[in-house]
Amino acid sequence: MSSEPIMIKLVLLGDQKVGKSCVVLRFVKDEFDPFKYPTIGATYLAQSVVLGNQQLVKFEIWDTAGQEKYRSLAPLYYHGASAALIVYDITSKESFDNAKWWVNEVQSKEGSHVVIALAGNKLDLSANRQVSTSEAQQYAQENKFIFFETSAKNDTNIKEIFKAIAEEVPHRQIPTQNQGVVLQEDTNTERKKKCACNLL
Repeated sequence: MSSEPIMIKLVLLGDQKVGKSCVVLRFVKDEFDPFKYPTIGATYLAQSVVLGNQQLVKFEIWDTAGQEKYRSLAPLYYHGASAALIVYDITSKESFDNAKWWVNEVQSKEGSHVVIALAGNKLDLSANRQVSTSEAQQYAQENKFIFFETSAKNDTNIKEIFKAIAEEVPHRQIPTQNQGVVLQEDTNTERKKKCACNLL
């Protein structure tokens, strides 16, 4: 196992009631609570995974509120993120359309280096599906996003989507000691000239 863990700041985004908190609760604590209260502002959680090459990856996860009134606070949490897990409800076409809005929001503010993962949650309710797998998969493939349909209730593809994120982030960015990832290394002189390399 590598002596230096890779740190990944990850933000969860998406509409209210799509199951963001249930997804992260299943990943972090292997629990499911269907009566969990809506997130207010944001909640911080942490979890680690070990990749096949024995590399330790530590997630710092910000679970953001989905209510419209808290939307303006989201940039505070996705600023400097290495990855964004954008969740929609497969039984809600509106939540899928809004997931696309979140993708554009993150990429316009943080850049294309942020790893985007799209989770079509509530796979256990597929009988009420409004978003087809093929539609979401095509959107993800066209934009080179990670994509899984998930069920926090049944623990379907939860670990898999986080592992896929953990495997993708190091390919996009270079780990550093102070920040989980940066785009490139510069000399001290170059750093003074390029404010874009300061992701904090």
